Amino acid sequence: MKRFLLTHDAEVKIPAFLACSATLLVFWFIPPPSGLDIRAWHLFAIFLSIILGLIIKPLPMGSLAIAGIAVCTMTGTLTVNQALTSFSSNTVWLILIAFLLARGFIKTGLGSRIAYCFVYFLGKSTLGLAYGLQLTEMCLAPFIPSNTARGAGVIYPIVSSLSKEYESTPEKGTARKIGSFLMLVCFQCNCITSSMFLTGMAANPLIASFAEKHHVNLSWTLWAKAAMLPGFLSLLLGPLVIYFLYPPETKKTPGAKEFAHGKLKDMGPLQKSEWIMIGVFLLLLTLWILGDYFSVHATVAAFIGLSLLLISGVLNWDDILSEKNGWNTFIWLATLLTMSTYLAEFGMMAWFSDLVHNHIHGMSWHAALVSLSLVYFYSHYFFASLTAHVTTMYGAFVGVAILLGCPPVLAALNFAFLSNLCAGLTHYGTGTAPVYYGADYVGIQAWWGLGAVLSVLNLVVWLGIGPIWWRLIGIYS
Repeated sequence: MKRFLLTHDAEVKIPAFLACSATLLVFWFIPPPSGLDIRAWHLFAIFLSIILGLIIKPLPMGSLAIAGIAVCTMTGTLTVNQALTSFSSNTVWLILIAFLLARGFIKTGLGSRIAYCFVYFLGKSTLGLAYGLQLTEMCLAPFIPSNTARGAGVIYPIVSSLSKEYESTPEKGTARKIGSFLMLVCFQCNCITSSMFLTGMAANPLIASFAEKHHVNLSWTLWAKAAMLPGFLSLLLGPLVIYFLYPPETKKTPGAKEFAHGKLKDMGPLQKSEWIMIGVFLLLLTLWILGDYFSVHATVAAFIGLSLLLISGVLNWDDILSEKNGWNTFIWLATLLTMSTYLAEFGMMAWFSDLVHNHIHGMSWHAALVSLSLVYFYSHYFFASLTAHVTTMYGAFVGVAILLGCPPVLAALNFAFLSNLCAGLTHYGTGTAPVYYGADYVGIQAWWGLGAVLSVLNLVVWLGIGPIWWRLIGIYS
């Protein structure tokens, strides 16, 4: 009898799965709006059910993607060749290889060593500790595309250890000594560094692919150059705002230097594998920055870096096969990219852009861009996934902004950066949020309140100073 009883997990997942299936069936049998191709409407029904699945999670993302491919091909909405188109996309392969490269940072311990070095040199005060941890995040962001792996896998354990070192724990009622402050700073920093590099967050290459449909090439170099100044400003000002509004009780941390020194001493001198990792790190950075000059594509550079790690033995084939997050991302990213490609090709995006355009017609493109940006940014309160948000709204909002006269590069960059920054609003907006919030150092009221305040700061920096910077460096005229 036992085998026929539902587990608690099944009791939760079955209603969620039924909700996704019901969404698909309802939209499938509703006639398409006037002027919209039936294939676009059917693909939208499948797409919408998968997006709902990303939010309520009846299955892992990879499983949802496989189911989506099956439904697309089974119903004839896409041919098999069409459904598998994006599995050969260079952007999809770039993000997979970036995950594999990130494994090298974690396996060799180089990521943690970099963090302890920054703590050693900048850790004389709590604010200095915060900036040191932010610098670590920024150094790792180009090479660890999972913001969750970077924030929760590398930075969070160090923040937790530092907090305990100063006897700052929720259990003892001493969370506000330094722990609460560091948790907030590092989470917000994770959202900012994700926005600063094409390889800083798993869905960023998806954004770049959407931008290509509007004839905008968001290369690795262009993305980093555009994000550099506003990113630095957000990283500089964010901790100061938190320090003023939610100050740590302990301002000086004289023991941090000794703590970091002890950790570095335990790690010993740089190992051969770490030296190789540093060499590959510098080579990749050079090729990604000067790739156009050397005629080396960013994905080719990533293949070169991964090959060197495999040949040198820093990584082995078991490491490649064990990188579950990377392969999972490869599957769902390729699937969502395929669906978005054919939604655009079948006319869905153009139809939606016209619909939004008709509602804000007559506004100057400057006012329209600000209005669209605010709607796009704060709609993330309704999303628990950056990927779901990007896939649902990015292409359409960029399209509307361009229709109203906004320079295409400006529109593409603006919404690309907002796609990451908006994660800082809530305790569920991206994968790192539940980890930092779940440590129980910060209450929900403070988390949301400071998230709202910092969202205003980031919008002022990225919407106000960002476009001026992009014009000055010749990205658009």
